[in-house]
Amino acid sequence: MRGLAGRFIRSRSGSFAPILVLAMIPLITAIGFSVDYTRAVQTRSDEQAALDAAILSITTMDTASTKPQRQVVLQDSYKENGGQGTATLNSFDVSANGTATAQASASFPMPTVFMQIARIPTVAIGVSSAVSKTPALVEATFKVTGVSGYWNKTMTLYGTQFGAAQGKPLMTIDYKYGGGTDPKGYGTTTVSSIDSLGVPTVVQTQVCKVGKKAPSGVTLNTDQYGTKYYCVDTMSPGNTAGASINVSQMAGLYLQMDVPSGNPKKLMSNDPNTSNRLYNSTSKDVAPTEIATGQIVDIFGLVPCGSTGYQAWEDGGNAVPAPVSNADFFYNVTGRCDFNKRPNNTRLTQ
Repeated sequence: MRGLAGRFIRSRSGSFAPILVLAMIPLITAIGFSVDYTRAVQTRSDEQAALDAAILSITTMDTASTKPQRQVVLQDSYKENGGQGTATLNSFDVSANGTATAQASASFPMPTVFMQIARIPTVAIGVSSAVSKTPALVEATFKVTGVSGYWNKTMTLYGTQFGAAQGKPLMTIDYKYGGGTDPKGYGTTTVSSIDSLGVPTVVQTQVCKVGKKAPSGVTLNTDQYGTKYYCVDTMSPGNTAGASINVSQMAGLYLQMDVPSGNPKKLMSNDPNTSNRLYNSTSKDVAPTEIATGQIVDIFGLVPCGSTGYQAWEDGGNAVPAPVSNADFFYNVTGRCDFNKRPNNTRLTQ
């Protein structure tokens, strides 16, 4: 067989061998083009993933960052994620309501191997990506509507800044029982904002007392035990809406209630064992309902943007689940949302 093949190749009387060689050139070229095409498809997929990661990264930069500054971060992140060539930030816009949109593109001239036979040294790889980020909570305003009980207690709003490991107090609501023999128990509540140095400023003081007659302009209430009582609010000048807390630089928020006489003594919104003592509603016409047992509460998601939420805590005197009428700590919280550094509420749109 080998002898036959050898004689066929060496044969000078026929023209099939040259024809075969010429016929194989397109076949080899087609196979080579296929290999380069496959490489191009994979490269494009890698470039797209790198650009998607890069455009998401620039939405978590400081809100005051300029477009050139975001361009630098975009390119650096693109390369760090395996991108080749150049990434360009085409636009980055923040609307009046705080919605941010961005669009970027990237290009890379991929060197070919087999296509160079056809004098095609590179193949242009181009990808694009777009992102939309809805406004997130930047300010929360707390106002006490009613606190009661025989146990003293303090609720604290903690915030963890971007890059920080531990939270710091941003606001406290402190309740002191005023004495008496009524079934529910009433006292004085003080709401204070806390600045970056840890200095508190009183914003609201609410004094609730048992009585059959309320002062002029004050509503007389009746609790579930039939006790008549009224609450007098004193707001600091310029803070009639409540304690407004700037949370724009916070990566995390949680509420903690300390009840020295309670069991448990510490209730936390980010503790799945005690978060079920928090009640929440987004409408004044709907009674707040308990957080389901075992959940970690995202305060950023719990406070509504541009409207008021209604929250309450059961301080530990009753087992849960329990109706909200058993709660001892009621307040309203209003959110203001805008563009900020938090990664939440961001989605790729292209």
